[in-house]
Amino acid sequence: MINGKRVVVVMPAYNAAKTLEKTVRELPEIVDTTILVDDQSGDETVRIAESLGLQIFVHDKNYGYGRNQQTCYREALTAGADIVVMVHPDYQYTPLLVTAMASMIAFGVYDVVLGSRILGGGALRGGMPFYKYVANRFLTAFQNVFTGAKLSEYHTGLRAFAKDVLTTLPLLENSDDFVFDNEILAQCLCFGYRIGEISCPTKYFPEASSINFARSVKYGFGVLGTTLQCWSQKYGIAHYQLFNPAGRKLLLDYYQPGSMKESKGGGRKA
Repeated sequence: MINGKRVVVVMPAYNAAKTLEKTVRELPEIVDTTILVDDQSGDETVRIAESLGLQIFVHDKNYGYGRNQQTCYREALTAGADIVVMVHPDYQYTPLLVTAMASMIAFGVYDVVLGSRILGGGALRGGMPFYKYVANRFLTAFQNVFTGAKLSEYHTGLRAFAKDVLTTLPLLENSDDFVFDNEILAQCLCFGYRIGEISCPTKYFPEASSINFARSVKYGFGVLGTTLQCWSQKYGIAHYQLFNPAGRKLLLDYYQPGSMKESKGGGRKA
């Protein structure tokens, strides 16, 4: 807890057995609850999460990264979170930054905080593939031009959100795939939320999850499309449910409480 605000860490997990414990061990003491949502992993992710005492929710099938985040945020809000920090359990981003990121929200400086791999110039040193670095820089420049923002990157997986952001955005209008990451930031910009950044070292290694080239290309085109939709919405050229304040929201239009079965780790199965 920071400044009277309850901090919940969420981990969208898929085959994270080799790195989960190391990630959890580095979470700071200010974290009140840690929730792991497993998207039907084929390894020992759930068993290890149980041994670590995490609150666990297991999808009944593999829905995708975006749907995993929807479950993460919904369960964090149900657990009483004031601040939700997403930490990937693959140990690519350091959990040690959770305190700093949550503090920036707890004291009212920002509504959303991103851990940027680009600030500080550590992306390539951390092993980011060169083609991903070039794509990151191109897509970020494109997005800044069309959104009017000045972010160093839009594609990090280390993020913190104030409760009001997650209850207001129409997150159920978003993709179940990886472009969810970009859609939620476009929504934050469209809705006028304050986004801050903090420099974050990154580590690329065999056990860290990373989408392949084909999925990266699909994601890139999704980013371009989302950005153009945001720009069109901003200038009244077109209107999209993705940016509709009346769109479907997590706590209003999600599954009803009690529709999930209890898992061994004290969570429920979706």
